[in-house]
Amino acid sequence: MLLEVKDLWVHYDRIEAVKGVSLQVKEGSTVAFVGANGAGKTTILRTISGLKSPTSGEIRFNGRPIERKDAADIVKLGIAHCPEGRRVFPFMTVLENLQMGAFIRTDEAGIRNDLDHIYTTFPKLKERSKQKAGTLSGGEQQMLAIARALLSKPKLLLLDEPSLGLAPIMVQQVAHIIAEIRQMGIGILLVEQNSVMALRLADYAYVLETGNVFMEGIASELLCNPKVKEAYLGG
Repeated sequence: MLLEVKDLWVHYDRIEAVKGVSLQVKEGSTVAFVGANGAGKTTILRTISGLKSPTSGEIRFNGRPIERKDAADIVKLGIAHCPEGRRVFPFMTVLENLQMGAFIRTDEAGIRNDLDHIYTTFPKLKERSKQKAGTLSGGEQQMLAIARALLSKPKLLLLDEPSLGLAPIMVQQVAHIIAEIRQMGIGILLVEQNSVMALRLADYAYVLETGNVFMEGIASELLCNPKVKEAYLGG
């Protein structure tokens, strides 16, 4: 198993944000979180990537415990986090942002090859490689954030709301990019406001309510589940 989370509890002061959540991500699979705002989805991603400390519980990556490791060490193990809101470095160029994604790597030839592949996958980034990231459109910044994460050469990619605030045509493009990443054999843990898109892209999904796993199952089956459709898919 690539990622195993067991009985995870996370607090913000006295507030229970995550309440005993357990989940798994198999190597090369896509797993989605579905749930309303405040359900704990982003907190789970931040805890897995080391940006938030758990109160209790286990997080194992490739069989190794990581729940007490620093975020930088977790990146080195092979987990990349593409956060909500894109978080590009606005005053750095597109190329400099991409190079930051490869900061932990020392294989210069491999970095060049991966950068060429990124430019093939995201041709707009090649066109704008010398442009300041802050001048890109929202969709282009999202592409840059995903591409930057991929340049760390992850085994698992955490994607937090990649379509948030984007025009419909860009949402379709982001969905296509996620499908392409899956074809690369990279595991994906996806938090996405567009629940229909998330369930169509995922192999397996967890439905969260106020910090708890309310339901889980094969994504295509949850897409047809009457309770899920009524609560999260607009009926």
